[in-house]
Amino acid sequence: MNADPVAPGFERKFANLIVDRIEANGTFAGYASVFGMVDLGKDVVEPGTFAKSLRRRKASGIRMLYQHDAAQPIGVWTEIREDRRGLFVRGRLTPGVQRADEVLALLRSGALDGLSIGFKAVRTRRHQPSGVRHIIEADLWEISVVTFPMQPAARVETVKAERRKQPADDEAGVRQLTREIRHAISIINPKGRSL
Repeated sequence: MNADPVAPGFERKFANLIVDRIEANGTFAGYASVFGMVDLGKDVVEPGTFAKSLRRRKASGIRMLYQHDAAQPIGVWTEIREDRRGLFVRGRLTPGVQRADEVLALLRSGALDGLSIGFKAVRTRRHQPSGVRHIIEADLWEISVVTFPMQPAARVETVKAERRKQPADDEAGVRQLTREIRHAISIINPKGRSL
């Protein structure tokens, strides 16, 4: 059975996390998307992209899933908003849910460090010379904790763990992380199929 929550046209964009501190109750915060940056799929999310969707759905209407699997909710988003940097999120993993407990342990150890937005593009425009697609409006359905990020510059900034990564504005670190992600994706997906 297909776990996708929506019909054709549903897309996903991945974002990397920095795992710094998770609160005792499983709360973490960061950015699920960063505006104005070309991601590994040659897309740019523009400011205001999620405004209409967030007004309609609010944080309580956006699901927190594991690996985009609608059968695996792992918590709730308590705050989702756009700011000048991107799509800021704050959420809480649900204690006692086996997968949420596993995700918490993986986040703390640094073994899991990605976020991915699940959405349907409403309005886009393509820059023909570069082929980059600019997403102007999107209907946001869910935000998942995932293994592989698509947008290396978006980070979770408050998650308790054993390690610290470089800040998101460290361009050399972002370039290195982008190379590592592309390499990892080429190993697990050598023919470039959609993940």
